[in-house]
Amino acid sequence: RAHSFALPLFGALVMAMARSAVLAALLSPGVLAQQAGKVVQESAPPMPLGYCTTQGGCTSEPAAVTLDANWRWVHEAEGYTSCITEGRWESSFCPDGANCAKNCAVEGVDLVGYESVYGVRSIPTGLEMQFVSDSGTMGSRVYMTDGADEYKMFKLKNREFTFDVDVSTLPCGMNGALYFIEMDKLGGKGTGHNNAGAKYGTGYCDAQCPHDIKWMDGKANVDGVNGICCFEMDIWEANRMATAFTPHPCAVDGPFICEGRECGDGDKGERYIGVCDKDGCDLNTYRMGATMHYGQGAGYEVDTDKVMTVVTQFITENNSDVGDLVRINRLYIQDGKVIKNPKAKTLNASTSAIDDAMCQEQLDLFN
Repeated sequence: RAHSFALPLFGALVMAMARSAVLAALLSPGVLAQQAGKVVQESAPPMPLGYCTTQGGCTSEPAAVTLDANWRWVHEAEGYTSCITEGRWESSFCPDGANCAKNCAVEGVDLVGYESVYGVRSIPTGLEMQFVSDSGTMGSRVYMTDGADEYKMFKLKNREFTFDVDVSTLPCGMNGALYFIEMDKLGGKGTGHNNAGAKYGTGYCDAQCPHDIKWMDGKANVDGVNGICCFEMDIWEANRMATAFTPHPCAVDGPFICEGRECGDGDKGERYIGVCDKDGCDLNTYRMGATMHYGQGAGYEVDTDKVMTVVTQFITENNSDVGDLVRINRLYIQDGKVIKNPKAKTLNASTSAIDDAMCQEQLDLFN
C-alpha cells in the first residue's frame, strides 16, 4: 500500500458541518423518477463566491448550496406517503432499485426549511451550519451549485483555494468538513431514472465508498450492497482543537459503483484492497510534532477563538494547469498576519506540505 495524491482537474465542493461553524468561500410525458418533488419548491441558500487573479483582481460568481439527497424527504411521486420508514425502504414502492426510482420523488426544501429543519442559513459573509437545528435534526451536508441546476466545478491544479472559517464553537469530538469530490456536475441527472439531479443534491460519492447513499445512477440503493467511490480532497476537517487536510486518490474514475472487495469494506477486513485510499495522506500539524501551532487561545500560532482565512495551494511540476501535481501547501491568515504551516518534526523529510516524500515517510512511520 502506497500513498499518492494525484487529483483530477476538477471537483465539486462539499460542506458538512458538526456543531455551529461559519464558512465563506473565495476563489468550482411519462413518469421519470428518482423524481423531483412537487410539494415544496426548492430554494437554495445563496453563498458568496469570488474568482481572483493577479492581473484582474476578484470578480463575484453566482453560487448557492443544496442539501444532500440523503437528508431529504423521499415520498411516493404522486402522493405524500414516505418511501422510507424508520430507515427501511417501503416494499410497496421499492421492490427493487429501478421501480423505487420510478415510484418515489426527492422533495425540495425552502429557505425556512433549510434553517429550521437542517440548521443551514446564509449570512452576509457566507454560510452558517449548525449541528443541531431548531427542530432537532442533527448534522447536514450541502454542495455548492451555480445557483441553478449544476454543481459548481473547481479546477484546482496551479491554483489556490481560500475560505474564511469560524470554529470557535466547535469543540473536541466534533467535525466541520469542507472537501472536494469527483461528482458529476449534473448530479447524475438523466442517468437511469434520475430526473432530480444536482438541484436536489443527488450524485454523492467519496473515497470511503459509502454504502448508505440512497440513490446511485438513477436507481435506489435498496439493499445497500453497492458503495459509490470517487476521489476526495479534504481541504478542511477540523474543530477548535485540531485540524487536518488530506488527499484520498482512487484507482478508478468516479463516480464508480463498487461491489464486493473493490469497495474496501473495513468490517470485512478489506479496507486496503479497495479501489480508493481510505486513509489518505493527511497533514495534521499536532501529530507531526507542532503542538502549539493550532488551538484555542492566544498561546497558539493559529488561535481558533478568532476567525481565520485558510489557504490551500496546489502546486504543479511546471507551474501550469496541465502539469502533474507535486505539492499541496497550507497557509493561514489571521489578524493580518500570514502564518505558514510548520515543518513536520516527526519526519526526516521535515516538510511543511504534502508531497510524495512526506506521504511515503508518514506511511512507514505510522503504519
